[in-house]
Amino acid sequence: MATTTTWAIDPTHSEIQFKVKHLVISTVTGSFKSFEGSVESEKEDFDGATVQFSADVATIDTNQAQRDEHLKSADFFDAETYPKISFAGKLQKKSGDSYTLKGDLTVKHVTKPFEFAVEYGGNMTDFYGNNKSGFEITGKINRKEFGLEWSAVTEAGGVVVGDEVKLIANIQVVKQ
Repeated sequence: MATTTTWAIDPTHSEIQFKVKHLVISTVTGSFKSFEGSVESEKEDFDGATVQFSADVATIDTNQAQRDEHLKSADFFDAETYPKISFAGKLQKKSGDSYTLKGDLTVKHVTKPFEFAVEYGGNMTDFYGNNKSGFEITGKINRKEFGLEWSAVTEAGGVVVGDEVKLIANIQVVKQ
């Protein structure tokens, strides 16, 4: 019988970011400051591992308080009603250090199947004897497919917020 190893996200050495076009001419980067997750794996190389993740919408940070409050409002995430963004899925090895992470992504009231590209950074024991592994996770969503509908057009005809959102996570997990 296989032994399952549980890993928890190390928030001190992890980050969750997103990037979206503003006025179609520049990119705004944001992050979630509070998140949690776990990985359960029966294999040392994480192939077939089960992944759970959630981010606290109220901790969204784009380095501009007024924009952050707008993102938390019902125009976008409606953080009061839908306080978490979540994902549950499986990690599948493609080749070498390349993986896919397939599962269900839930934003607001919408859950959709989603696939992330994952690069496995390796495994190391830190100064305190903790066994850690690192991953870089990327993907793109259309925000409107997840109920993030707010949109505006400038007087000159420019779109204020792009529909495509790039997701980038650099995650370090620690063996429990």
